[in-house]
Amino acid sequence: MKISELFNVSGKVAVVTGGSRGIGEMISSGFLANGVKVYITARKEGPLVEKAEELAKKYDGVCIPIVCDLSSAVGIDYFLKKIREKEDAIDFLINNAGAAWGQPFDEFSEAGWDKVMDLNVKSLFFITQKLTEMLKVRASSNNPSRVINIGSIDGLNVPAFETYSYSTSKAAVHHLTRVMAAKLVKENILVNAIAPGPYPSQMLGSAVDHDYSETARKNPRNRVGLPEDIAGLAIFLCSQAGSYIVGETIASDGGIVKTAGHNLG
Repeated sequence: MKISELFNVSGKVAVVTGGSRGIGEMISSGFLANGVKVYITARKEGPLVEKAEELAKKYDGVCIPIVCDLSSAVGIDYFLKKIREKEDAIDFLINNAGAAWGQPFDEFSEAGWDKVMDLNVKSLFFITQKLTEMLKVRASSNNPSRVINIGSIDGLNVPAFETYSYSTSKAAVHHLTRVMAAKLVKENILVNAIAPGPYPSQMLGSAVDHDYSETARKNPRNRVGLPEDIAGLAIFLCSQAGSYIVGETIASDGGIVKTAGHNLG
């Protein structure tokens, strides 16, 4: 391979769950800008279809929406039916769909625990399990397929907010990544995780009233994450440049975990 083509992902097919906003949209945009055909999922049809059309037009690419609720087995099966109607194989699976729940320790509810664990951990596992056959179709030693699980630095450090089920779920995602990686590498499917730090999103925005100035001030890089930060990392992991990386969880956080401690509050 030419060194100049190390990061080439053109012509690949990707599924990005929760791909219509936040980090999912950032990764979808990066793929589309680099010639990847992208399927995005979300629960709300109107905003999802609108976003798919917007991204396809902006990047002159192919962005296809699939409306589904991935928090249930029924929703996962519906998604699988739809993707199999359209594709025989996929190259990249980005498990990004997720939920958060914040509540004081003494009041934290079982509903807040189950909702987050079901979507962030259980659904991630079963989506990957059920898409493995499609990931295997074009996978080879020289051209492995990829799975990227979106974790969080909240699963690496003690979080600043009282998000007990969320931080626990993301720690589970990181370990599940290693366990799945050990299994699927034998099928030429490489599984890794990204642990984002503070990025502008509805999830973080709701915790800081969409004012990121203090969060940026406390970050070693004196800013929050940019779309190209997370998109670039995803493209790297999915390209030939990342083909020797297996089972890793890579923080994209401006240095919080490694140099500053977790202080986002």
